[in-house]
Amino acid sequence: MDNNFYENERALEVGQSRETMGRHTAKTFGLMFLGLLVTFAVAIFFTSTYTGLYLLYNAFSLMSSFHLVLLIAQLAVVIGMTAGLQKMSPAAATVCFFVYSALTGLTFTVYFILFDMTSLILVFAATALYFGGMAVFGYFTKANLLGLRPILTGGLIFLIVGNLLMWFIPGLQAADQVMCSIGVIIFLAYTAYDTQKLQHLYESFAGDEVMLKKVSVFMALELYLDFVNLFLYLLRLFGKKKN
Repeated sequence: MDNNFYENERALEVGQSRETMGRHTAKTFGLMFLGLLVTFAVAIFFTSTYTGLYLLYNAFSLMSSFHLVLLIAQLAVVIGMTAGLQKMSPAAATVCFFVYSALTGLTFTVYFILFDMTSLILVFAATALYFGGMAVFGYFTKANLLGLRPILTGGLIFLIVGNLLMWFIPGLQAADQVMCSIGVIIFLAYTAYDTQKLQHLYESFAGDEVMLKKVSVFMALELYLDFVNLFLYLLRLFGKKKN
């Protein structure tokens, strides 16, 4: 009887110390938001300050393929995080996430140079509104969105192939608005899908505190990518370029 009493007390303590789904979700979205802050802070620094502009100019002067190096570095960080999540510590995964956010900020300098700042702010606000709405839908809906994975993967492949064809075949650039509209729809759906996926992963690893921390970082990256891609497609649709 005493053993049962202590076992029940221990189970109660574990249950009380376990992170709730709501707190886990809030922490993940908070991390995603911090990543976005890093991205936009880096972009603003390199396009709005003398030091940043000087460093950026010298980087492109010394290395004409600097943008390609950035792209490879971003891919390396994402692939490394995805492949090494099991072995990586939560702290290392968090560092990788912020490194990726900073690298994305460097690539965003192009958009901050080309587009009007007021336009960038308005598109960002619209992105936050749409993203937030779909995240709320994904969190509260009773529909199983995880079954959408094959459709979303197919849509993502279509976008990649379509953008590559538009890049190499000038005549297809007239379809840019159609492609961007499809991109907006796909990443809105991905936002709801990833929000529900976050809940599913929480339930799968609810007893593993370390793995939950890693999952939080990984899903913050997934949601971050959803937001960034949604922002870029909306910017291509509605953004106003500088004269």
